[in-house]
Amino acid sequence: MDLGLSEEQELLKNSARDFLEKECPEEHVRAMEEDEKGYSPDLWKKMAELGWQGLMVPEQYGGSEFSFLDLCVLVEEFGRALVPGPFIPNAVCTAGLLTAGSDAQKQKYLPGIADGTAIHTYAVTEASGRWGPGSIEMKATADGSGAKLNGTKMFVPDANVADYIQVVAQAPGGGNAVYIVPRDQSGITVTTLKTIASDKQAEVVFKDVSVAAEDIVPLSDDQARRISNMATALECAYLVGLAQRDFEISVNYAKERVQFGRPIGSFQAIQHKAADMVTDVDGMRFIMYKAAWATSENEDTQDMDVAMAKAWCSDASRRVVAHGQQIHGGIGFTKDYVIQLYFRRQKRAELFWGDGDYHRERVAQMLEI
Repeated sequence: MDLGLSEEQELLKNSARDFLEKECPEEHVRAMEEDEKGYSPDLWKKMAELGWQGLMVPEQYGGSEFSFLDLCVLVEEFGRALVPGPFIPNAVCTAGLLTAGSDAQKQKYLPGIADGTAIHTYAVTEASGRWGPGSIEMKATADGSGAKLNGTKMFVPDANVADYIQVVAQAPGGGNAVYIVPRDQSGITVTTLKTIASDKQAEVVFKDVSVAAEDIVPLSDDQARRISNMATALECAYLVGLAQRDFEISVNYAKERVQFGRPIGSFQAIQHKAADMVTDVDGMRFIMYKAAWATSENEDTQDMDVAMAKAWCSDASRRVVAHGQQIHGGIGFTKDYVIQLYFRRQKRAELFWGDGDYHRERVAQMLEI
């Protein structure tokens, strides 16, 4: 296992950073918080032209056929730039189709994902807010060869702009399945929620929503775990990029802010905070890429590696953004300054697909402690 980036991955990382610094500056992030859609269709189209939405999609479906590890390299840069919009949930749905979808389902949905003309999101969590395999209470009922959905899904990311919602529910014959439904289908009600991150999470209510047999994706336990691992690793990658940039902004501020006649970065208390931040960020990056590599290669250790990575990244990123706020003092809590954007976005990614406590419990169970 070589955790160093290849020449191709370095090129992807650097080109993504250059593009996002130009196309997704702080002003764009702020504007999308107030925007009804929460993302820019123009930026989405430009990313599609770069092949990002189809990065993992096989060439036969119009994609670039890169690896999941390559996608994590890209998503780290998304965290750094705080890119708003449905890119990550869209990527999770892509991973789900690649993992569990039939050839016909891949042919039907992957080309639209790859060229950016179709946006997918997932609906997993319910009122409990839990992410575990036993947390799915919504039940699909048989309807001829297809099924009907009734119930409510909570905290569905970017449901307000998705063309398709991939709903995880209990299958009539037992186990779970993914039900792919158009967002504008009769019986679906989307209500955007107010969140600390000012992103577009939603409550989605399903009332007698019909799903054709060809749009039902049965999930084995192994497939469900693998999709969950990929989704969780992507949140870790986002947190790594976010924490790295928060650290850089904070250090630059400490060099420039003068108090008692000298930069505050010269004070030992501030230096200790900066040292703790960089230690956390470096640890996050190492453990994230280890988990991303294990998941990309479908290694037997991926469940443990991902649980450890999310436990560490959730808690370490919280420490990093807290130190960033403290280094900035009062200005760090004002919306006029950039650092609060990172603080608020960290809260969302910390909780999605399980927080530190949830994943430490997973590790304990796997170790049979």
